[in-house]
Amino acid sequence: MGAYGDLVASIKATNFRHVALQTISLGMIVTSALIIWKGLMCFTGSESPVVVVLSGSMEPGFRRGDILFLHMGKAPIRAGEIVVFHVDGRDIPIVHRVIKVHENIEKGDYEVLTKGDNNTGDDRLLYAANQLWLQRQHIMGRAVGFLPYVGWVTIIMTEKPYIKVGFCCFLLLPFQLKNIFISPSLNFKSFHDTRVRVVEPDPWWAWAHASILFFLWN
Repeated sequence: MGAYGDLVASIKATNFRHVALQTISLGMIVTSALIIWKGLMCFTGSESPVVVVLSGSMEPGFRRGDILFLHMGKAPIRAGEIVVFHVDGRDIPIVHRVIKVHENIEKGDYEVLTKGDNNTGDDRLLYAANQLWLQRQHIMGRAVGFLPYVGWVTIIMTEKPYIKVGFCCFLLLPFQLKNIFISPSLNFKSFHDTRVRVVEPDPWWAWAHASILFFLWN
């Protein structure tokens, strides 16, 4: 029983070590993803460089589920540009077209009025109480590109949280199984003539899953 006990102890120690390595590796990758996201925020000048269209108010130009890429430069917003803005008291940003601009050249500031291409009237009913115009601080960025329908994944995950949790668990399951899986392999460690597989961290596999989890959960 001594050899068997030593074998079990060795397997447990090996599993714990590789679980720890995978956890550290995953943590570093998630941290890297956060750093990249912050870098994109600095590069684009937008607090949210990527957003998903949630309604049909901008059809036919943008449809529900499209992903928009934002950029916010120093140049003033012009009429006709499509912007993403937030309104005081509302949690979800809105993407609409600028139809009017009031620019104060002396102060270097401006106010804008927006409207959805598919709406009959302007957005003043969507603004905060007694607010007639959007100021610079309300604008999150200009839409400079888009990917059609890709954002439907996040819409489904948001509207059906149980699917979101289930899918994230499905992505994590192989991660856990890979850590504890032990079987004969071409890569062996010998311990009292018993062969066990040495499981090494897979950076590409971890990066893919961490990126998907980060994107879906946010």
